[in-house]
Amino acid sequence: MTGRESRDRTPGTTVTTPGLCSVTFRQLPAAEVARRAADAGLEAIEWGADVHAPAADPDALREAREACDRHGLTCCSYGSYFRATQDERAAFPWIARAAVLLGAPRVRVWAGGTGSAAATPQERGETVTGLREAARIAADHGLELALEFHSKTLTDTVASTLRLLDEVGADNLRTYWQPPLDASGEEALAGLSRLVDRVSAVHVFSWWPGNHRLPLADRGELWAGVFELLNARHVPMEALLEFVPGDDPAVLAREAATLRRVAAHRRGPLPRGTLRQDTPAYGAHSTSSY
Repeated sequence: MTGRESRDRTPGTTVTTPGLCSVTFRQLPAAEVARRAADAGLEAIEWGADVHAPAADPDALREAREACDRHGLTCCSYGSYFRATQDERAAFPWIARAAVLLGAPRVRVWAGGTGSAAATPQERGETVTGLREAARIAADHGLELALEFHSKTLTDTVASTLRLLDEVGADNLRTYWQPPLDASGEEALAGLSRLVDRVSAVHVFSWWPGNHRLPLADRGELWAGVFELLNARHVPMEALLEFVPGDDPAVLAREAATLRRVAAHRRGPLPRGTLRQDTPAYGAHSTSSY
């Protein structure tokens, strides 16, 4: 059991920590991202390796960590773009050290670069080997790993994600979750209910259709259902806002307020939200990438 899971919580209380993925505001410096997150009432940040916290830039890593400290935020995760391919394996020790410099307890990684239906047995095997080695290195640094739940990777379906976690067989490897593109609310919740025991955090956004960005409240019924499932477990985890409409920092306070409100959802009838009633039960998932 991790330190976050062992924290005392009163049964029935909200166990999700509201936070922000720094990639939401790639255009802002790390100090400004942290300030705006704190001002919006958020408590944690996942620092992205692409702009704010490159693994090879110790000054940027220290700046991001100091920005969290200055504003009373937790660095909950290091958002790497490590895909566990054979060509990338040698880079993971640097990624693990970067996470330690950030003070992050977890590294987000990706499950290859090919979708589960298209991946050959050899490609899948190489990804499994890469993730197993990364998990070993992460454990040596006192870190957890979490898979990005994403199209065009081996975590593009719930079934493939569960299979991959079992194939790697590492105690410190879990997965993130986010609504699959173009999935109805019912379909997304059915998938999460199968995966929820192995989820360490969720990326929070309301996109419909495809990757069209809506205010978070526009799929309020979906997110109420998500947090009903998460809160019922009484296991602390982070809910991280990602990719707000228009990449606009001005809407962060509104989106954060919605997140805090919906994250308090308990068991019981779901509140009537604005989930589209004409959404098909099973949509064809978009291949849009972000």
